[in-house]
Amino acid sequence: MTASPVTLTASRTVAAPAVRWAGRYARRLFLTDTAVVALAVLVTHLLVLSRAEALTTRAGAEALIGYPIVSAALALVWIVLLAVFDSRDEDEIGSGSTEYRRVIRAGTATLIVMIVAAFFLGLDLSRVWVAAVVPVGTGALLGGRLLWRRWLIARRTAGAYSHRVVLVGSTETVVRTALDLARQPGHGYRVVGVAPTDGDVRGSIADLPVVGTVDDVPQAMRMLGADTVIATSSDRLPAERLRDLAWHLDPAHHLVLAPELTDVGGSRIHLRPAAGLPLIHVETPHQRGAGRAAKRVFDVVVSSAVLALLSPVLIAIAVLVHRDSPGGVLYRQERVGRNGEPFSILKFRSMCADADERRAALTAGMGKGLFKMADDPRITRVGRVLRRYSLDELPQLINVLRGEMSLVGPRPALPSEVSEYDRRELRRLAVTPGLSGLWQVSGRSDLAWADGIRLDLYYVENWSLTQDLQILWRTARAVLASDGAY
Repeated sequence: MTASPVTLTASRTVAAPAVRWAGRYARRLFLTDTAVVALAVLVTHLLVLSRAEALTTRAGAEALIGYPIVSAALALVWIVLLAVFDSRDEDEIGSGSTEYRRVIRAGTATLIVMIVAAFFLGLDLSRVWVAAVVPVGTGALLGGRLLWRRWLIARRTAGAYSHRVVLVGSTETVVRTALDLARQPGHGYRVVGVAPTDGDVRGSIADLPVVGTVDDVPQAMRMLGADTVIATSSDRLPAERLRDLAWHLDPAHHLVLAPELTDVGGSRIHLRPAAGLPLIHVETPHQRGAGRAAKRVFDVVVSSAVLALLSPVLIAIAVLVHRDSPGGVLYRQERVGRNGEPFSILKFRSMCADADERRAALTAGMGKGLFKMADDPRITRVGRVLRRYSLDELPQLINVLRGEMSLVGPRPALPSEVSEYDRRELRRLAVTPGLSGLWQVSGRSDLAWADGIRLDLYYVENWSLTQDLQILWRTARAVLASDGAY
């Protein structure tokens, strides 16, 4: 089998037992959470309550307890609820949005407990303090988790703080799974060996050592210091053999099943046992109702605010474009929107006035996909700077206000591209195209056509407002770094 360009490496020497990095990392999160909560409560207490009068009851009498005791109790309850909501769960930390959602839920529960307790105790708490302490603390907690996650991803990219994995399955699915995990080391799975259910059980596969048959996996995991077995699809790996494998694993080891179903977000997957069968329920992808309305409201509010805030910048760019080369300031191009509806996308002109006429000569002989050139001769001097930092796309905020685009969504396609779509690729048109999207934060112009389509389809089928916020944050970082833009 031909090896993929992605490099797969694994230790070929006998390793010590797997280090329980997750416990150390969780303890660091606990200490950080405790410090952040204590600091947030202390700061809001000093800023809001330092000049406040003594805590009173609703009847007007002075309460038996003061604000210092209330603040201390609040901090204690908050720290406990972070543990109750399992915000430091080993299976969730380091990737996905579940960790952040649990932090937010813990903060919301803390606020509810505080209000309910004040009601039953008859305390007249400062409304400014109540409205400030939990939001400020939750924001600080999320910031701390984000910084720790960036540290963890850096460590995982270097090969540490990861689950050491032995893959079991057919040669084809084992190699495919290993490549997928190698492309995204930040998820924390490092393959150290494979056990194919077909072919030779000696030597190596795609630079990964073969540990033997399925029966050899438990012993091989101890030798390699592995802590996780991932079983991929295989006709030679029936349920009885998987059950037998699980019985022979050490208590500290994990057995993970990797089904053939891919590119499905975790929020759409639910495990529901029935009749002894672990049934995996996959929700049908959709974007309608309250979610779609919330997305539209978010688009209008944010795009209006950004346009108002950046109006001086937009005027300055318009002047520079006008002085740099002959032609209009804005460039309009027909794109295909939601449900195949055409619209005119707006950009600051970054090319010479006859760019469209010269395009045919430059695209001669090119295959299917979006036309991009790293050194396009049609780009003007100002246009090159605008493109590098995506400033040429700012007028698309007007398209967002009109409802033709969204802040986040699939890349708006050209009619010529849509005419080449197959049935699967037409799924991109089920939602409103976006000013940014997974395609932009994952490589922008450097992405291959197939990879861009895959990312857009993933977004369409797994949309959530939380994911939109994450993409916008990553977009800001990608634009400032000017990664993959030309």
